Amino acid sequence: MGRGYSTEEMRQKLILALEDSETGMSGVEVSEKIGVNRITMAKYLKVFAAEGLLRQKNIGNVTLWFLEPGQESYTFPNDYFKIQSLYLNNLVKGHEDQVYSLIRNCLHSGATANRLIHEVILSAINSVKNLYDDSKIGTAEQNLLGTTISKSLQIFNQLPVVSDPKKNVVVLAADTQSLLFSEAASSAYHSDGWRVSHLGDMSSAINVLFDLDFQKLIGKIWKQKPGILIVVVFSQTDEGLNFFADSINPIKEKSGKNMKLALCGKISKKTKIDSDLLSEKLEDILQWSKTVFENMK
Repeated sequence: MGRGYSTEEMRQKLILALEDSETGMSGVEVSEKIGVNRITMAKYLKVFAAEGLLRQKNIGNVTLWFLEPGQESYTFPNDYFKIQSLYLNNLVKGHEDQVYSLIRNCLHSGATANRLIHEVILSAINSVKNLYDDSKIGTAEQNLLGTTISKSLQIFNQLPVVSDPKKNVVVLAADTQSLLFSEAASSAYHSDGWRVSHLGDMSSAINVLFDLDFQKLIGKIWKQKPGILIVVVFSQTDEGLNFFADSINPIKEKSGKNMKLALCGKISKKTKIDSDLLSEKLEDILQWSKTVFENMK
């Protein structure tokens, strides 16, 4: 570390040094401006370029460094609401690179992954759905925005996290409309150290053979039955929740008390579905999962 600087301090100094530089700066110029020796500065530049904070451009024998768009200094938890608005604005305007840079910048600035998912990503998913329902965007644009959100979530999945072999979760969507919510849940579980098996949109698997197929899968991913296994199903319809609950509950009974079923979706008051938890909110399911795991230890 240069002169005792932490990585975060160096990051802030680089932002201040490069934020007004339209023509870029050489490594030598950056090291002189910040006051760090050239060798140490070169290492930091490479690390931050790999993280998406910087980009480089080679002109002859000179390498110039630029700040990636959207790199600002944020303070958390105060700036979560600000990020929510910035993310949605960049998303709707089609500024894909700035969407990803914003998420990386927030993570580098001390934002927690789960809170970003809850307050920014989930909010954007609901906002895009509302735009579609209000006929302000069409199916093509809705799918495009959904793809960008999905790629944003992959940033969280790439975070180096040491997973606990006793914390196991299977996440699936019963329909296409629930897919992004299931992806958001998978990223949140991953960030919290769970071993995640995300099955994606399983609407095509709604048939009489699903229970056999699913039981084989459970036997592979939870072979020695360490700790706990939670199955989380997302669905926009009663029918989807009912089908997967009816298929999974018999497997859960055979597997013992450490396999749980959580359903996420809005159902009518008259509908009764057998599950360990039924909620409309992902936050409730994540907190419940944490509580169940803590209680079993």
